[in-house]
Amino acid sequence: MLKSNFWYYVIMVIVILHIVVGFGYLFYKLSPKKSDKSQKEKSKEDNDL
Repeated sequence: MLKSNFWYYVIMVIVILHIVVGFGYLFYKLSPKKSDKSQKEKSKEDNDL
């Protein structure tokens, strides 16, 4: 019988994609939001008045 590494490669691709997507989501969640910056600037302007 011919030994196939098909399932090994399938599982490794799934694991690697899971890690890449996880890091992408982590960077997305940790990145500063543009709307937060505009809200901080507005509140700073209100305090100056």
